[in-house]
Amino acid sequence: MTGASRGPNDPGRRDRIIDAALDVIAEHGVAGTTHRRVAEAAGVSLGSTTYYFDSLHQLLTEAFNRLAESMSARYRELLDEARDVAQARAAVVEIICGPRWGSPRELMLIYELYAFSSRNPDVLDVTRSWMRASRATLGEHFDARTARALDALVEGLTIHNSMDSEPMSRADVAAVVEAVSRGA
Repeated sequence: MTGASRGPNDPGRRDRIIDAALDVIAEHGVAGTTHRRVAEAAGVSLGSTTYYFDSLHQLLTEAFNRLAESMSARYRELLDEARDVAQARAAVVEIICGPRWGSPRELMLIYELYAFSSRNPDVLDVTRSWMRASRATLGEHFDARTARALDALVEGLTIHNSMDSEPMSRADVAAVVEAVSRGA
């Protein structure tokens, strides 16, 4: 009779588990992420994590995929608003310097994604897919070579600015974006 007292099915449980996995990764890193911690953060039973995900590796992969999709959507939103190259350059500067791109939590998750994907080919596919999406979005405003360079610039300057005691100023970032994209 335990099934009768269980209550209605929880259609959002799987998504809550994925979101909780990102919270746990941000707080404890991939190395400190366990099914138990994720279940606790999601407010579900430990069995729910193994019911929805065959392994912790699968859960981590899906969590990182959700992160990449979310970040890519914001990236695309900013560039979709651009109507010319000057506005596209301003959007790239906003991605690097502005608050819409990535919170400290999201940057921590990105660092974890990069480290984890360097040793896991299926997660490397998540990273590569994200790069392709970013370059395609940039490619709507810039040639392929410039889009690739700007994508690398976004990643590099974002990482450097998050760790540097004296981050590059918005004006300096704008000058670098202009130099990289000149003639595009």
